[in-house]
Amino acid sequence: MNAPVYTFVTRDDNSTVYAEVSKILLSTGQWKRLKRDNPRFNLMLGERNRLPFGRLGHEPGLVQLVNYYRGADKLCRKASLVKLIKTSPELSDSCNWFPESYIIYPTNLKTPVAPATNGISHLKNNPKTDEREVFLASYHSKKESGEGTVWIAKSSAGAKGAGILISHDANQLLEYIDNQGQVHVIQKYLEKPLLLEPGHRKFDIRSWVLVDHQYNIYLYQEGVLRTSSEPYNSSDLQDMTSHLTNHCIQKEHSQNYGRYEEGNEMFFDEFRLYLLNTHNVTLETTILPQIKQIIKSCLTCIEPAISTKHLSYQSFQLFGFDFMVDESFKVWLIEINGAPACAQKLYPELCQGIVDVAISSIFTMNSGGEASSSSSSPYSSSPSSTFTTNSTNCSSPKLRGPLHVGPFTRL
Repeated sequence: MNAPVYTFVTRDDNSTVYAEVSKILLSTGQWKRLKRDNPRFNLMLGERNRLPFGRLGHEPGLVQLVNYYRGADKLCRKASLVKLIKTSPELSDSCNWFPESYIIYPTNLKTPVAPATNGISHLKNNPKTDEREVFLASYHSKKESGEGTVWIAKSSAGAKGAGILISHDANQLLEYIDNQGQVHVIQKYLEKPLLLEPGHRKFDIRSWVLVDHQYNIYLYQEGVLRTSSEPYNSSDLQDMTSHLTNHCIQKEHSQNYGRYEEGNEMFFDEFRLYLLNTHNVTLETTILPQIKQIIKSCLTCIEPAISTKHLSYQSFQLFGFDFMVDESFKVWLIEINGAPACAQKLYPELCQGIVDVAISSIFTMNSGGEASSSSSSPYSSSPSSTFTTNSTNCSSPKLRGPLHVGPFTRL
């Protein structure tokens, strides 16, 4: 067997996705894992918030790739996503797919408060803006017009259902945020979601999206519905198991966890049949086109700010987009996760897809399992002519990846 040609380091011990990717790379016989502090690597599988971006791409003779895009938090933190969507001309149609949302800072942080009448201008021109006055104006307007008064407050950095309050009372929501002491987003609650039967239950949809080093956007063919175990009850906003589909909340607080779907997960094949049999609509014509358009809009919007095409190193990243569907089959973006986990049964296929789309497109191997580089050194400097060309030629056009790679389809 030939010696390994490429090298990688792993700096995230908690990522189950990249643990699986590591196994796949080692199984090829063409990759060698180095000690985590060794700088002479081709690939870094790092931890999202602790990546040494400034030190990447400076090792002589080395092509270096990392598994996150610097600046992608613009999408992946709730408050940053709200600001991006509200201030980007490219996302002017977002009112059709993103619930009305406001960034709220606790009063003790003394963040400048945007005036109720000119909030967007204040948001654009200030690094931090408390939108509580703009929120209150909208809240009272909707209350008077009978458009619905239920809102949800979510911690900007929260996960797994933590830091959330659903309420009809604007003052209660603001007081809750002030007591929490950290930035939150207040968002109009989707009061009429599409529900699953039996059980009259809420769900959300997780879609996995992979962006390669050329900023080609790939959607994973499988998606999963995370389902509630309890009936949706709009008159009881305190019952989190009725309103939040997070696995940890359902598993810990619902006695019906797993009653309807194993692990409260429904995959697309079953969802396709459900839509067809229950509503006489298809996933491919009603929901997926909306999902694809939202994904493409969000990721294209930040491409100029985060693309590494002209840098001395290159990036790729897996994202988890979370959606809800209302009773009119309109799809709404809820949030974007920059380091998503994966349903257990999908790991082998998803992670092999990551290797094929994002890694092997740069560090190639021929059909015989041997690396295409003529060098047998583990520090090969020219595994991919397209990579090295683009890292030195800033006028080079974007290279479009293949339309289909395994379970991924380019958008």
